[in-house]
Amino acid sequence: MELRINRETVPAADIIYSGVQEQSVELDYILPDYYPDIFRLVRCEVVPVITEWSLSGNKLSYGLRCDIRLLYCGENGSVLQCVSQRQNFSKTAELSRTAENPDIAITAKTDHINFRAVNKRRLDVRGAVSVKINVTGEKQQEIISDAYGMNIQLKKAHVRFASDRLSAEKTVQLSEETQISESQPAVSSVIYVNCTAGDCEKKIISGKLLAKGELKTNILYSGENGQLEPMLFTLPFSQILDIDGIDENYDTIVKAEVISCDITPSAGKDGENRLLKCEPEIRISCKAVKTSDVLAAVDAYSTVYPCDVEYSAIQVQQQPAVYSESFRHTAKLSEGSDLPAEVYSVWCTPRNINTRISDDRRSVIIAGMLTYSMAAKDQSGMMIMPDRDETFEEQIEIGSDLAGASVSAELLSPTVSYNISSEGVLTAKADIPVKINASSAADIRAVTSISVNDSVKKKRDGDYAIKLYFGVENEDVWDIAKRYSTDASAIMEENDLTSEKLESGGMLLIPIKE
Repeated sequence: MELRINRETVPAADIIYSGVQEQSVELDYILPDYYPDIFRLVRCEVVPVITEWSLSGNKLSYGLRCDIRLLYCGENGSVLQCVSQRQNFSKTAELSRTAENPDIAITAKTDHINFRAVNKRRLDVRGAVSVKINVTGEKQQEIISDAYGMNIQLKKAHVRFASDRLSAEKTVQLSEETQISESQPAVSSVIYVNCTAGDCEKKIISGKLLAKGELKTNILYSGENGQLEPMLFTLPFSQILDIDGIDENYDTIVKAEVISCDITPSAGKDGENRLLKCEPEIRISCKAVKTSDVLAAVDAYSTVYPCDVEYSAIQVQQQPAVYSESFRHTAKLSEGSDLPAEVYSVWCTPRNINTRISDDRRSVIIAGMLTYSMAAKDQSGMMIMPDRDETFEEQIEIGSDLAGASVSAELLSPTVSYNISSEGVLTAKADIPVKINASSAADIRAVTSISVNDSVKKKRDGDYAIKLYFGVENEDVWDIAKRYSTDASAIMEENDLTSEKLESGGMLLIPIKE
């Protein structure tokens, strides 16, 4: 009897590159004549962003931009001055090989920053930025879906995989003017800008995808009277991405990312700076996946003949399930003698986020650091912008079984409120939106080769048709059948079993097949 084998080809994930590159940030800056002398440094931030990337052969090139913003007070001590500089870097990464249908993920973060005043007119900034790069390609993996003859037994499992992937990306520059209310002072200089994109609405129309959303922009500016003023406004956007072949059969994930946001004050009819021109640059990306299903052999043996089985671990590509959740975090920022005389604004920045699945497999545990920042005036009347790091761990119920999944979380821009109690305690509350991505198990062990030796038969330890076996709870019937070279379905039928795993321990009758 001849062994006949049916095979299927499925795309598998091929990790081409995974690593971290570092870039030093150095700034030696002499103040222009129109800036006052440095009396006291208040704060320095470096915000890194990936502006673009391209892949040619096995060479990945990308652009890294670092926005440096340094705040200081002049000799009067109460008016904040802002020094803004921008540095651009071109970086490359050599991949081990070329990537077929590549998926590229590049993120940048600030590792550390040190700053000092060399003298009253000169600033020195030293820091480092790290860039995390992951490049995943696609390779075709052949698996066995069925086999006949030679008394072969197959254990099969459903495998869902990405049979087709589409992607598109678009970078756009937006522009809008916002009027400052009459109750607020005119703008002297913009001190702090935080522009973030929320969820995107999406709609597929004839090979195109419509993405709609809004940008939430928080700014802090110095008024002409020297006071700091917070301001919040939103900017809607709507863009069309061309994606040939996309239809409703694809699962899509659409994301908007802010590359930069320039805020420029300008004078109105009365000559005062009461107009803010907001010019954000955003990158809208879409990843679309069509999922198919195949039955794959994950184990095999012959009840009569010795056989050799080869296995291969494949990484099946799937679109992750996305969950939109949120949680609240509360932190005590100051009290007693450290309490500021006046608070202008409080904001929060998530850092070093890690995720894991809970023991019950139905929740995701998110842990990391929340950095609370404050713009305020201390008891002596000096401007201060202190940071406070708070560790956190939050368990979020998903409601689905996450067994075997890999999870990641993205914390979006929090909404922060604060309160000073009658006891003189400053407390901040942050409402933090979370995007949780849950992907099914990446590694699947599949049978790739079966070789049967039909020149000899398996030797048994005796001449019998039934064997007694004491099974244990949760033992797999397939493993028992393989051990005794018999049929798993025959064991289930003989013992009236309804599950492929033993629900309780006990004696089993093992029918032996010839």
